[in-house]
Amino acid sequence: MDLGEQRALQDWYIKFGLQTVPGVAEVASFGGFEKQYQIVIDPLKLQFYNISMMEVMSKVKANNNDVGGRKFEMSDMAYIIRGLGYIKNLPDIENIAVSNINGIPVRVKDIATVQMGADQRLGIFDTDGEGEAVGGIVVMRYGENADKVINAVKEKMKEVEKGLPEGVTFKVAYDRSTLIEAAIKTIKEKLVEEIAIVSIIVLFFLLHWRSALSIIIQIPVTIAISFILLNAFGISSNIMSLTGIALAIGVIVDNGIIMSENAYRNLSAWQNDPANKKI
Repeated sequence: MDLGEQRALQDWYIKFGLQTVPGVAEVASFGGFEKQYQIVIDPLKLQFYNISMMEVMSKVKANNNDVGGRKFEMSDMAYIIRGLGYIKNLPDIENIAVSNINGIPVRVKDIATVQMGADQRLGIFDTDGEGEAVGGIVVMRYGENADKVINAVKEKMKEVEKGLPEGVTFKVAYDRSTLIEAAIKTIKEKLVEEIAIVSIIVLFFLLHWRSALSIIIQIPVTIAISFILLNAFGISSNIMSLTGIALAIGVIVDNGIIMSENAYRNLSAWQNDPANKKI
């Protein structure tokens, strides 16, 4: 398939299919050639037939339309009437009448040349320096879950791919879910590592496993509450928030250590008080 056929496939099949996925705002097409019918008008013939440019434009526009004729009732049956006047090929344009002289119609082919061409391009869509290609960028709606939308788009792509011509397949150039999954995996690993390190340090300095346990329990409980609050207020997690939670693990145990140390100090003062010894 040439670049024009690929772009037509993207614009009239793939694009409409992927736009039905919940959470997708639009699918922006890039690359290839946008096919268009081009009417090259001869100004001398316009002057000869005394026809203006606006007349030609309005006639062509009026002859490429879908007109509704309401409905027609007959024998207890209602028939919907429509006039399908869409242009399908070059002869359809060539035979459009733009004016008449003494009852003889003046058609587009009498004043112009009709050809198939491509729209003006402002750039190209290149793939890895191997040449031009046709692609599309799926744009997500604001506030949607990126990972959920991407997975839904992938499932839809499998359905759409079944209707592609032989030899035409999808090639993903950039997938945000790879970054999202890598970030989640990294944050899980770091959480486990930091919880283990903090627990060892607390046990080493306090030398009292029950006190250390009361401090260590704060870590998973605090992290769980953080995610519960994010979900309750409808705030999505991102790389910055996950990183902030990971960095805050060392701070989370500070209050527990301070309270434990304060309890030890008060207990020690109480035990060393002569008045308490008499009791």
